[in-house]
Amino acid sequence: MERQPDKSAADRARPGPRGAWAALRPLVLRLHFYAGVFVAPFVLVAAATGLLYVWTPQIEQAVYAEQLYVEPGGEPLPLHEQVRTARAELSGAEVDAVRPATGEEDSTRVLFDLPGSAESHRTTVFVDPYGGEVLGVTETYGTSGALPARTWVDMLHRNLHLGDAGRLYSELAASWLWVVALGGAALWASTALRRRGGARRLLVPGAGTAPGRPRSVSVHGAAGTWLLAGLLFLSATGLTWSQHAGANITELRERLAWTTPSVSADVPNASPGVDIGIDTVLAGARDAGLDGPVEISLPKDPAAPYTVTQIDRSWPTSVDSAAIAADTGEVVDVVRFSDYPLMAKLSRWGIDAHMGVLFGVPNQLVLTAVALGVVVVAAWGYRMWWQRRPTRGRALGVGRPYPRGSFRALTWPWRAAVVVVLAGLGWAVPLVGASLAVFLAVDAALGWRARRQRRTAGPPPAAPGSGDAPVAGSRSR
Repeated sequence: MERQPDKSAADRARPGPRGAWAALRPLVLRLHFYAGVFVAPFVLVAAATGLLYVWTPQIEQAVYAEQLYVEPGGEPLPLHEQVRTARAELSGAEVDAVRPATGEEDSTRVLFDLPGSAESHRTTVFVDPYGGEVLGVTETYGTSGALPARTWVDMLHRNLHLGDAGRLYSELAASWLWVVALGGAALWASTALRRRGGARRLLVPGAGTAPGRPRSVSVHGAAGTWLLAGLLFLSATGLTWSQHAGANITELRERLAWTTPSVSADVPNASPGVDIGIDTVLAGARDAGLDGPVEISLPKDPAAPYTVTQIDRSWPTSVDSAAIAADTGEVVDVVRFSDYPLMAKLSRWGIDAHMGVLFGVPNQLVLTAVALGVVVVAAWGYRMWWQRRPTRGRALGVGRPYPRGSFRALTWPWRAAVVVVLAGLGWAVPLVGASLAVFLAVDAALGWRARRQRRTAGPPPAAPGSGDAPVAGSRSR
């Protein structure tokens, strides 16, 4: 039979799913290589610090047990007396909110928003609800009420304790994680599924492969396939906290009315200066169905209501809130989690799951497995890079990027499509656009240097016995 000629780049770029992927695969492979080499260190740091943060609730309970827990002893004191004890501890400070003890062994938290405190940071006085003694005073952070040890790990994961500049590291990791994960999954599936026993090769690390680099590729690809859903989830939820992409997400949610609703602060016929007391407010909230741990925010204005909000994030529906008139104790507005828009619910669940608090320990175990899996996949990715290193000519070296020219090999419609997609991606996720520009600049510089070295070195010498035969690729006269 006559041998069929090899397919050209134009043939590979013909319409149809197979032709499209054949044309795009070299470009995806090169992008995956650059992103994997340069972004993986940021992803590894995020995975390591995230793994530590996942277990901070247990660490916090052990380190701060004396402030968090008490010995039950009869009937608890009225809540307003506990608040008065806390006020005496911080003389002259105004109470911002109160978190009453929920269980018999829990302490009460009285929170103060002191001048000069950082955003979302409050000073908290822990009070024994039975004896009224102050158990400790410390700074707490955010809705979770994180204590200093947990806050320190949180800031390490968020910005490496470098402020807003440090947040770029975590945003870069979250921005590229989904791109690398999807590209890698497509590359591995296209490789594994076209071989015998494709489904097994796709999912079983090392299945049917020879030792060396083929086995490393199999471990890297199969493990990445198992982790794909978790990586996409962590990337999407992580971007909601980011500076640049997060701002775009917030704007999109506002335009589509996907924001979280809040209770109204309007109280008809309010009597400024009249306050029924925090105990009555708590009783009214309980009657309205706000059970479990709650935070009672005190009015900031004489005519404003109290706001009571459920703060238990281990169960996906316990985030109701109510506004209670300070003068009458009437519940003037209630927002139920069941009334949230679907996207607001998904956002709430996603954030809680990312933090490891949704459903408690099972959530923590899943995140632990994903974080460890990220370390394995990244380590095997670098192992593959090392195994592609040149073994002759240089004692030290690493694998070269996959050959350039994949973009020029595309037809004009595909080139236009790639440019449009990358431009849109760079606008929506700015750090992807900025770092991609850096990748292109580095790649162009390396290409220029390689061409210059080839021109300086001249044509390679003819092989022994070749006579006057022309060098491969040159024109014969």
